[in-house]
Amino acid sequence: MSVLEHFKTICTIPHCSSNAERLKEFLISFAKERGYDVEIDEKNNILAYGGSRNIAFQAHYDMVCVGKAPNIKLVYEDQYLKADDSSLGADNGIAIAMMMEMMDDRVGGEYIFTSDEEIGLIGASALRFDLRSKYMLNLDSEDEAEVYIGCAGGVDLKATKRYEKSFLEGDFYEICINDLPGGHSGVEIHKDIPNAIKLFGEFLKDKDVKIAFLKGGERINSIPSSLRAIVSSSDMISSTKNIDVLRFHGRFEVCENSNEIISVINNFKNGVLSYNDELNVPQDSINLALIELKEDELVIEASARSMDSKDLNGIGKEYKKYLKSFGYSVKKHGKYPAWKPKINDFSKTVCEVTKEIFGECKYKAIHAGLETAIISDLYPDIKIASIGPTIISPHSKHEKVDLESVDRVYKVVRKIVDRVGEL
Repeated sequence: MSVLEHFKTICTIPHCSSNAERLKEFLISFAKERGYDVEIDEKNNILAYGGSRNIAFQAHYDMVCVGKAPNIKLVYEDQYLKADDSSLGADNGIAIAMMMEMMDDRVGGEYIFTSDEEIGLIGASALRFDLRSKYMLNLDSEDEAEVYIGCAGGVDLKATKRYEKSFLEGDFYEICINDLPGGHSGVEIHKDIPNAIKLFGEFLKDKDVKIAFLKGGERINSIPSSLRAIVSSSDMISSTKNIDVLRFHGRFEVCENSNEIISVINNFKNGVLSYNDELNVPQDSINLALIELKEDELVIEASARSMDSKDLNGIGKEYKKYLKSFGYSVKKHGKYPAWKPKINDFSKTVCEVTKEIFGECKYKAIHAGLETAIISDLYPDIKIASIGPTIISPHSKHEKVDLESVDRVYKVVRKIVDRVGEL
């Protein structure tokens, strides 16, 4: 088979985060049928190994499901592969396909398939396998001809507050924001992609409203692309370019202090907070990701990131203080460390091979959480680098992968296998 054919197979097997049992069982059978020993831990991580155990290959097997996913219908667009009205799952399905192709060829090594990366690096955080490899190649990067040697750390914030409610009858407005581009809240946070929650707040900032229903955002690690709300207002509300408004008569329970909610959204400083010119990535950022009115309780969730673990703590404290100033109860969770950039003999080898295939190579750091940050803490003696093919707009319905890039990167991977024995 080929990497592409393996990926097509993966696309037929549902593997949304927290619901990837079928793909887990498929990968276990796939490895065993090819003579690899297999171990599974309590968090559904998979280790398959055979032959020389000098190098490990690592990728996560869950995907962010947006739109019609996991019902993925593949669409070719020139040299790109995408999905019809859904996320594609090239992040990280292409990496899984590359590892399957190597197992088809009986390439010796340790193959690590981690679970639930997209909802908090859950699998990587629980890794306790007895790994023998000196080197690890993570395959979760998304730009060809680049070798990633560092990444941001992150922490999620969840704020809650109860609001008094009362019944109101009269004219209401249904407000719908749909089909914004969305995108990854780390690697695309600097691209000025509109945030549906912030757009909602801006839309109503000068109006006296009472909120009956509010739900916005899709995932904690995605820039929100949609929102739906039902509000009453003494001011006329009309549709705009990105916002559809429907007026109707009804009777709902509404939040008495709804204008405070609009203030919380509007005063929330969202996006890139500072930039790292040396690494050419955002240094600090935060994404207002989710908002929902659940009966009388409003829930707000945000994801903060930083290239420095100390700075990350500061961001968490600042935003916790901000939300508490409005009376919210705030909890931090899902924290993971930054991976401090470091060039070593393995990353040099990866870069040399990359240059042979692409004619160039750049060391990079990414403003997103990679499992490599956690793995490097758990296995400090393993030297790690991360590469991958060009994937555009992961975590969105616009996700697509460059198939020519897939072929080139796979050549890099196979050459690295040959070179590792020389280190």
